[in-house]
Amino acid sequence: MDESLPLVHDKPSASACVVAQVHDVLEGRRRGWRVLAPLMGPAIVVSVAYTDPGNIATGIQAGAGYGYQLLWVVVAANVVAMLFQALSARLGIVTGQNLAQLCRAHLPAPAALAMWFISELAAMATDLAEFVGAAVGIALLTGMPLLHAMVVAGVATYLLLTLQARGFRSIELLIGALVGVIGISYIIQVWMLPIAWGAALRQAVMPSAMPPDALMLAAGIVGATVMPHALFLHSGLTDTRVRPRSARETAQLVRYSNVEVVVALAVAGCINLAMVLVAASAFHDAHADVASLETAYVTLMPLFGAAAAVVFVVGLIASGLSSSVVGTLAGQIVLQGFLHVRIPVWLRRLITMVPAFIVIGAGVDATRALVLSQVVLSMAVPFPMAALVWLTRRPDVMGPHVVGRGVVVLTTVATVLVTALNAVVVVNSVF
Repeated sequence: MDESLPLVHDKPSASACVVAQVHDVLEGRRRGWRVLAPLMGPAIVVSVAYTDPGNIATGIQAGAGYGYQLLWVVVAANVVAMLFQALSARLGIVTGQNLAQLCRAHLPAPAALAMWFISELAAMATDLAEFVGAAVGIALLTGMPLLHAMVVAGVATYLLLTLQARGFRSIELLIGALVGVIGISYIIQVWMLPIAWGAALRQAVMPSAMPPDALMLAAGIVGATVMPHALFLHSGLTDTRVRPRSARETAQLVRYSNVEVVVALAVAGCINLAMVLVAASAFHDAHADVASLETAYVTLMPLFGAAAAVVFVVGLIASGLSSSVVGTLAGQIVLQGFLHVRIPVWLRRLITMVPAFIVIGAGVDATRALVLSQVVLSMAVPFPMAALVWLTRRPDVMGPHVVGRGVVVLTTVATVLVTALNAVVVVNSVF
């Protein structure tokens, strides 16, 4: 489409192999486990949003302060995330446009402008969590001052972003590798620490009443899992990756996308749960006052050895760098889709880094800033959630690929519940 603003301008050689393999899948020439390989990518990139430093920070506070009690909130947030990421991917595949473009096209101009402003605030809050998390990890590992580590993290993120020039598959493989590092780091930590699996399983599948003082943290968990920039980004990753040539191919791509979302976000959800399990097992009883990334690192070392602390920091750095890359890509989608404005990647990166430098330079505790950024995200996320529900149920947008009534009901209820949780947090904070 003329208005399409692809996230990455591929060289033909960079994407031709994957595109050809996807067409082989759609035409039935590729079977078995080989079917999903070329289709895996967009959901893996988006899954970083559920394993970023904001999740680590909220996971530490949830596990240290409440043990396994908030595990069900993590599970519920991940299920909601799966529903909405599937909607976002479907929107991109069916329409060939991303969520930001469609909001601009179908919303009144003032509403679209307000949505863009809210999305930009969310992007800055996202980048604060991701960028600061990577910098904290670098500072802990090297011993350099946090502000110096932030400069290193910024340069490293920009260098990783230069892979865009090599095509979408390079970014997908890079993010997949970093998610693998995060996952391995938490597998090692779970293996090293004493987990009460029976109690953890009960708390994960059986919702229980939350203490009033846990509501803010619960909102942070939701904001760290169902993230506004991820909802915009997923549609931007699928809209031009492989364009279907018929209604049958569109239906096939949507079906395979749903499978990819479930697989990728289930893995990310397990990592998300592991973050709380590790904090609960390491800190809840004797060290319940552990509430920051730095304190967690320092406390892990004497309790479980230097190896546990180093593994924790390596996972944190991989989480911060990968999510910073993804956050910048999402920022491009939002800016291009709403305003039809393109700016160089280095300038976008610089703009979103500034609030982080201001916050940390003002002396705000890094982990406190991370958790508050997730609350900001939770406040912003009902807007793209509502837009996705509204757009994907419209025949004039989706044609024969509108979502079913059951999905509309589920996603509408989820949007209302997230909005209600935010309202409770605001009321509790004010009064």
